[in-house]
Amino acid sequence: MTKPSYVYVTYIVTTPEKLWNALIDPEQTKRYWGNHRNASDWNVGSSWRHEDYDDPGEVDIVGTVLESDPPRRLVISWADPDSVADPAKTSRVSFDLAQLKHAVRLTVTHAELQPDSEMLRGIMFGWPAVLAGLKTMLETGNALPRIWAEEEAEAAGV
Repeated sequence: MTKPSYVYVTYIVTTPEKLWNALIDPEQTKRYWGNHRNASDWNVGSSWRHEDYDDPGEVDIVGTVLESDPPRRLVISWADPDSVADPAKTSRVSFDLAQLKHAVRLTVTHAELQPDSEMLRGIMFGWPAVLAGLKTMLETGNALPRIWAEEEAEAAGV
């Protein structure tokens, strides 16, 4: 059975360097990713953690940096901390940045997802919200309000 992928493409009026930095800089990720940071040195083979900005002990996602070609391509593995030892529950996220005349095309491909999994359901509304926040922050300088937290609660039936 083929594992599903989720692809999201957006265009952001910025430079590849600024967009790359926004993907990896904790001070920026906390502004558009629900007060979380992505912690790593971003070298191939290094670990990375998606953790609460104020409490680094609260970790939502972990993985390894698989490719790092600033400012063009970043590829990471992606797993729930409780499932990181199970390769079947580890997915892969690629961030591809392409310079256009006045903008950057960002393609996020989240691949190797388990069919009908909670992770697949979560990223289907999570990625659009996170990337809308990233785009808003880079283009306006302001963070998008955390509207996606309410959507997540509604999707979970809370």
